[in-house]
Amino acid sequence: FFSLPEGPAKAPAPSPPFRRVDIALGCSYVGEDVGGLRPAAGGSSSSSQHPAALVLRGISVRDDGNLGDVTEYKVPQKNGDSSSPIVFEASAPSVSIPHAESLLHADCAGEEVSCEISPYSFQRAGEGPCRTFWFMATLRLSGGISIALVLRGPRCGSREEEEEHHATLHPKLRIPISKEGTLLTTVEFQSSSRNTSLRTHLGGSVILDCRFALAPSSSLSSLEWRRQHQGSGRSLFRYQVGSNGPAAQPKVHVNVTELLGSGDASLSLQGASVGDEGTYICLVSTSLHQAQHIIQLHVAEPPRVRVIPAVVSFERDVTTTLACNIAGYYPLDVSVSWTQKTPEDDTEIPLSDARFSNHRQSRDGTYSITSYLSLSSATARAPATYSCHVSHVALAEPISVSAHLKAPEQTESEGLVGSFIATVIFIVVLFTVLRRR
Repeated sequence: FFSLPEGPAKAPAPSPPFRRVDIALGCSYVGEDVGGLRPAAGGSSSSSQHPAALVLRGISVRDDGNLGDVTEYKVPQKNGDSSSPIVFEASAPSVSIPHAESLLHADCAGEEVSCEISPYSFQRAGEGPCRTFWFMATLRLSGGISIALVLRGPRCGSREEEEEHHATLHPKLRIPISKEGTLLTTVEFQSSSRNTSLRTHLGGSVILDCRFALAPSSSLSSLEWRRQHQGSGRSLFRYQVGSNGPAAQPKVHVNVTELLGSGDASLSLQGASVGDEGTYICLVSTSLHQAQHIIQLHVAEPPRVRVIPAVVSFERDVTTTLACNIAGYYPLDVSVSWTQKTPEDDTEIPLSDARFSNHRQSRDGTYSITSYLSLSSATARAPATYSCHVSHVALAEPISVSAHLKAPEQTESEGLVGSFIATVIFIVVLFTVLRRR
């Protein structure tokens, strides 16, 4: 048989066009009170914070039809006040800005953006006083995205840069600003990560995202991934450009081809274990600068829950113990509670007389614990359902496992006595009725 065509194939929907916009972010400038340079590691200096703004000029974003009211950023008029925000204007002619749409629509998406700008370094050119300022802008979105931008300030050399060199200095920060009161910079190096925190289960696979882009004047020098946990650190992966190949620990992998081709420095981790939990640091280096991203990796394994015995027959003068075994979970914190419910109860009644064993740890790092509930004939109610409820960070909702307490069964002697009493009552009633007749 054959089928007729259902009509002409539909053309795929066109991709939304791109549009260049200005993205303005409120920031804090963190640096020394004088000179605008942070102290070296281990040094001491009084640092200060100053209000600032970062304006990313002409950034290409997808125009989904909601950019009609986006206008060009206008620099506020200079008022000469040393406490007014300093505006960092950053152009990116040769480096794409990652997650630009997320930055632009952060307010509409209900996300908060934190921005911190700090001096990175400076380089002197020639014998004159002219120097090139470098800054690091660190952006974090509450949804988990982190972005690092290395900004180059004015250079000495060209006429334009010579004019910029004669710009005035900020009265407090002592960094050069234009006549309009802004600092003109260029993005020379950017790196980003989609996540600052990830969770995986035992034996799972996870990708720790880390990407970068460089201006043509810069080139990658090295990439290193490190893990820190409980005060100790370890290098997991290191690649030096020009070397024979990467040095990597088992279970981790970085695609060097993608690293050198598209700037994808993401780390792939296979077969996660409890020992893989910790702080992962992606460190991308050029000959002049470094940028790093920190990702917290959490390992979580849900518990297995079982109540023994599952069915209990009520017996007089006998105490029965229910055991709720909670096994194979990680991390350690777990919440266990018991409830009771009879046919007459509308809701479950919490019980507080349970006791617990010590925590036990298996070779794979997971934990186990047992909770005991004793039922005595003096206090227990039958029939009833006794439930063990377990909550853990690896569970989307608590686990509840129940045991059923059956009503007491009559013994043979109790049955004979009951039958005799019922027979006597029947005879008395029958004799009374016949006598009245």
